[in-house]
This record gives sequence, structure tokens and C-alpha cells, in this order.
Amino acid sequence: MTVGAKGRWDFILPFRGMKILSMVLVAYAIAVSTILFQTVSHNRILTPSIMGFDALYILIQTSLIFAIGSAGVTALDPRLLFACEVAVMVAFSSLLYRWLFSGSSRSLHLLVLVGIVFGVLFRSLSGFMQRIIDPNEFVVLQDRLFASFNTVDGDLLAVSALAVLIVSIIVWRLMHVYDVLALGRETSINLGVDHNRMVTIVLILVAVLVSVSTALVGPVTFFGLLVANLAYQLAGTHGHRFVLPIAVLLAVICLVGGQLILERVFAFDTALSIVIEFAGGIVFLALLIRGASR
Repeated sequence: MTVGAKGRWDFILPFRGMKILSMVLVAYAIAVSTILFQTVSHNRILTPSIMGFDALYILIQTSLIFAIGSAGVTALDPRLLFACEVAVMVAFSSLLYRWLFSGSSRSLHLLVLVGIVFGVLFRSLSGFMQRIIDPNEFVVLQDRLFASFNTVDGDLLAVSALAVLIVSIIVWRLMHVYDVLALGRETSINLGVDHNRMVTIVLILVAVLVSVSTALVGPVTFFGLLVANLAYQLAGTHGHRFVLPIAVLLAVICLVGGQLILERVFAFDTALSIVIEFAGGIVFLALLIRGASR
């Protein structure tokens, strides 16, 4: 927080403190949500973004710019906009879970497939609107679609921290259930776990974490995949009481350390989210290649 600090401390400490808190909050939310999603989906390659959260966020931003313009979006109350974005994403996921898990199939694979289809639909609608809006408005839109930790609103950060804290209490109270869910549906049912109910609860918790982090700073697609797989490698075990803290620690180190290197070495020549997405994309390709070679 004090590296290369010059000027008035009454400005530096709140400014950098808010930036670091936002990074820690987003790192925690993404790491925990990715680990939990991979637990219930039994797949190390899938992340919550596969459910279309990032695509839905892009669609919301594109629709706002398309409907009322960048000036209108700027005039909106940031707290109202944040609440609406989170509400839409959580409502979408809740309705999707309720529809799929209330039917006769109750298939998690169907849930993932439907999420992918909705993601494609949202991206197609966003792409269509982006092609017909004013080029100047498109430039503003592109800036809003990249994750940024430099312009976080203090009020939104406080609300996000409260939401993540409430979800975290529930997450850590269910810690003993995750290892059982990782064993599979039949095994967890035989061990006395209401599988469908617990999977639905976990998915809703994941939806809240992803929605809050995405609405706060923007979409970060491959970051969770990167830290989750590094955490599994370092932990050497599938026990969630070890994997989750390690994943959170790695996520914080990646974001805070990456921002420090970006400021001191590259002098803000590129965005942190672009570097992280690049590294996460390489990990994703490596996992696909390794899985195909087996």
C-alpha cells in the first residue's frame, strides 16, 4: 500500500486501501465460487462463467448503452445500477436452477448445457446491438466491459462486502458437505446428503458471489480457473478445508501482486484483467490438451 507513495497520505491511504479491498473481495468471491462450482459439476475445466454470467453482464451493459446512451448510463445512480445488475444475474440463475431441478430429469449436465446455450444467446444479442450503436458509444461500452479495479465506488464496495460476508457464513457452515458432494450423486445420497437440495444451495451461493464480483469490477472469465487448478496442485488433496483457503490466498496474491507489477514494471501500459485472462486462457488450453492426451 505504501510502495512508491508520494503526496498526501490522507488521499493515498483511502485510495489505495479501497483498491486493495476491492481486489481482495473479488479474489475471494471468484476463488470460492469456482472451487464450489467445480465440486458440484465434478469438472476441473468448468467455471461459473459457463453458466452465462459474463455474457449476461455484457448484455446488460450493451442494452443500457443501446437504450439510453452512455450519458444516460453515467447519470444513473451507481448503487441502483449495481443492485439491478446483481438482481438480474441472481434472478436468472435462480430461475434456471428452479426450472431444471424441479423437473423429472434434475440433471446437472443439462444445467451446464442450458447455461452454455444462454451464454451464446446473450453474446449474440450483445454482438447485434454493438454493431448498430454509435461508434463513440461503442468505445465507452468497450471500456465498461473490461474488469477495472481503479474506479471502484466506496458505497458499492461496502454493499458487496456485506453480501459476500453473508454468503461466506453459509459457505463455511456447509464446509463438511462439499467433500461428500465431490464423491458423486449416488455416494452422497447413500451417505445421507440431500443431493439436489445441497447442489441447488451451492449453485445459488455461487451465483451471488459471481454476480457481486462481476457487477463490482466487471467480468473476469479465466481467473477462477487459474487459481482453482493452482490450488489443487499446491494442496495435494481434495479436502475443501485446505483447497478453499489456498485458492483464496493465491487469488489475492495474483490480483494484488499483479497490480503492483503492472504499476511498477509496465507503468499501466496494459490492463490487469487482460494479463490474467491471458494466463488463465493458457491454463485452460493446457488442461484441454492434457485431458485429450489421456
